Amino acid sequence: MAPIVPHWHRPSHPDIQEVVENPSEYTTKSISRVTLPPFSVFAKFDFPPCTTASEPTYATVQTGRNTHLNLNSDLLYINHSCEPSLFFDVGNFNVLVGPKGLKPGDELSFFYPSTEWSMAQPFDCLCGTPTCRGRISGARDMTEAQLDGVWLNGHIIQLRAEQRAGRQSQDPTAAILQGAVAHAEQALVAARLAARSYSGSFENGTKGTNGIAHKAAPVQHRIAA
Repeated sequence: MAPIVPHWHRPSHPDIQEVVENPSEYTTKSISRVTLPPFSVFAKFDFPPCTTASEPTYATVQTGRNTHLNLNSDLLYINHSCEPSLFFDVGNFNVLVGPKGLKPGDELSFFYPSTEWSMAQPFDCLCGTPTCRGRISGARDMTEAQLDGVWLNGHIIQLRAEQRAGRQSQDPTAAILQGAVAHAEQALVAARLAARSYSGSFENGTKGTNGIAHKAAPVQHRIAA
């Protein structure tokens, strides 16, 4: 895939970012020019140069359930990695430094499925990290294990929750098991209440066979998350 032809003044972020291009292979990457501590702000998505996009492309960033952004800057050349150095916090329009911090010479990268639900152009990841996920097509197509422990934007978290709920509602076995669990919990609460009521009769003057009154243990109710 040939890189996008820039229509903005370059370099757009010369103080913090160096773009390295390899024309013969049609590849680019970005290198940090700064030292920053973990979770600090690396850059902001300002308007301008950013603009809203009418539809997703391989050059846009998803900012919500149905909203997308044209970066219109060299931030577009920040590649994907399964162990990224940056977070794209699209809810606050910030690019944040990852948990390891940044120093000059570090490659700038972010985890594309942290913003993208379904990518316009999936690809095979070649990041070479120990946790490389292989095929990258968006958070929609990833397993729970693949996203475990990964920083995700709010719209991706919500869409994943809806996806899980939909799968459970379509799975008759899961529905039966959920019903059985709910029934068992109701039966347990009823049993505890009955035990409490029975033990309460001893506190009101009814003695056990050994002549000692018995006090019921307090009932503990499970609170649904």
